[in-house]
Amino acid sequence: MPNDALLITRAVHFAAVHHKDQHRKGADHDPYMNHLAEVAAYVATADAAPDAEVIAAAYLHDTIEDTAVSHEDLVHGFGRRVADIVAEVTDDKSLPKDERKRLQIEHAPTLSREARLIKIADKTSNVRSLVHAPPEDWPHERLVDYVAWARQVVDRIRGTDARLEDTFDRIAAETDRRFADGPSSAAPRAK
Repeated sequence: MPNDALLITRAVHFAAVHHKDQHRKGADHDPYMNHLAEVAAYVATADAAPDAEVIAAAYLHDTIEDTAVSHEDLVHGFGRRVADIVAEVTDDKSLPKDERKRLQIEHAPTLSREARLIKIADKTSNVRSLVHAPPEDWPHERLVDYVAWARQVVDRIRGTDARLEDTFDRIAAETDRRFADGPSSAAPRAK
C-alpha cells in the first residue's frame, strides 16, 4: 500500500536525520541507523506480520530517548499510535542506569504487543552486536551481565511472538558459547 510505504520511508528518513551523528558502542562503531534498521527488520519478521505503524515505530524507537525529539514531535509527524508505541519503549534518562534497567524488567509485561515486538527485537540486536563487535571498553563481566539482563527482559514477555523469541534465544545462545571461555573469548572476530 502506498501510504504504508510512505509512512515507513518517512520514519527511516526521520530516524536517519535525528541519529546522524550517533554510532554504536561496538568496536566497529557502526552508524546507529544500522541498529534501527536491524530492529525494524526483526519486527517485520514477526509471526503475525506487524502493520506499517509498528515498523515505523521500530525505526523510531530510540528517538525520544536518545535525541531531542519529543513525543509530540512524533504525534505530529507519525500519528498518536506510532508516538505512543515509541513512548512505551523509551527509558527515562533522568534515572540512574541501574534503575532504568530494573524498570525495563518490571514494566515489560505491561507493554502493548506492538511495544513487546520492538523490545524483543531491540534486545536481539543489542545482544547480537555484543558477539560481533563488543564495545572495546566493556570488560567480560559487563558483556555477560548485559546478556543476562536482556534475557530477564525477554523472559517477562515470552508468548508475544515465537519467531522473534526463537531468534533472540538463538543469538543469546551464540553469545553464551562465545563468552563461555572468559575474557579472551569475547574479543571481536577478525573480518
